[in-house]
Amino acid sequence: MERPDMKTFSPSQPGISQNRIGSTLRIFIPFALGYFLSYLFRVVNAVIAPDLVADLHIDPSELGLLTSTYFIAFASSQLPLGVVLDRFGPRIVESFLLLFAGAGAIIFAVSDSLTGVIIGRAFIGFGVSACLMAAFKSYVIWFPGTILSRINGFQMAAGGLGALAATTPVAWALHFTDWRGLFWALALLSFAIALAVFLMVPEQEETTNPEKLRTQITGMVQVFKSPVFWRIAPLTTLSQSGYIALQGLWAGPWLRDVANVPQAQVATILSWSALAMITGFISLGFLAEKLALRGVPVLTTAVTGMGLFIGVQAMITFAVPLPAPMLLILFGFFGTSGILSYTALTLGFSKNLSGRVTTSINMMVFVAAFFVQWAIGAIINCWEVTAAGNYDPAGYRTGFLTILCCQLAALAWFWIAKLTKTNDQRNLQ
Repeated sequence: MERPDMKTFSPSQPGISQNRIGSTLRIFIPFALGYFLSYLFRVVNAVIAPDLVADLHIDPSELGLLTSTYFIAFASSQLPLGVVLDRFGPRIVESFLLLFAGAGAIIFAVSDSLTGVIIGRAFIGFGVSACLMAAFKSYVIWFPGTILSRINGFQMAAGGLGALAATTPVAWALHFTDWRGLFWALALLSFAIALAVFLMVPEQEETTNPEKLRTQITGMVQVFKSPVFWRIAPLTTLSQSGYIALQGLWAGPWLRDVANVPQAQVATILSWSALAMITGFISLGFLAEKLALRGVPVLTTAVTGMGLFIGVQAMITFAVPLPAPMLLILFGFFGTSGILSYTALTLGFSKNLSGRVTTSINMMVFVAAFFVQWAIGAIINCWEVTAAGNYDPAGYRTGFLTILCCQLAALAWFWIAKLTKTNDQRNLQ
């Protein structure tokens, strides 16, 4: 099977013509499959948590640590990932790292101790660490800025399909195998997608001499010294990490312990939330693109969406009397809005820094997600298990409220932060 040649496909002109759709899909589909897998790995513990607790004999704090290990392994690779993406290109980087995801799934499947599954989970987190950023880097190379919000929205929707696959389909699969068999299957899927990325994605043609490593590191410093970055990063980080932490683990137990949803229905409601997430990624991407054509910056759309997401979390935290499925659907839809700020940030920097910009913010998001997911478990663990064997609702309320207050502080910082009139800021606006 031959990989497409860069010279035969160059969709860097405004829009994508009809005769280039096939080549466009040959770039999009492998990265979409990678992000599908990444998201499936990220959230699958929300459904298999009762099995993990029963088989490994772990408490809420240990469950939070196990699940959040994915995030710290993921985050630890983000800064060097930005450099290697800009240096070696998304095809080589993602196909290589996915091999670690497959190995991690095997370790997870065969382990009988908490230590073993934590090691496997760490390998998985490292292995899928490029699945989103490699796609974003590739799309910046291949597609014009006018459609980045849309194409990024479709990429995120692929992740939503992974989240959807980790709910009812996983619950159904557990009727035929256990969580160990499930992870053996995920290992095979990881290796298959690695091969697809390697064979299908075109090489990036170098039009200029590649940057020296020292220059690349200087570019990373430039990103972190930017006032534009630090105005947006705290809100994006706390919004996305809160969403990831709840969706990836605590939404399932919350439905059971606080909303009193029978365990058999938890996966179904989580699947509705995942569908809402897919809808949010696509529709908010289109909305941001249309509003930008009318003079509304992508950043404005992103911040408005994140503000609405804070409102939804407040309703969940304070037990507003709405049906649990409705709350989780709203949670899934508006939780996607933070990803729009990734697009806004890349538009505020030169194209050669795009990999470092997105991996920098992604690193912050996943470091925060590690601490948020683990901290919620530690807070819940401060309360005794109820007579029914569930976690105390007061623990959830306290944990969720802590995250909510941090997000409100970040939103306030966004509005009061003073920016100098730099070129980056004008591009962002």
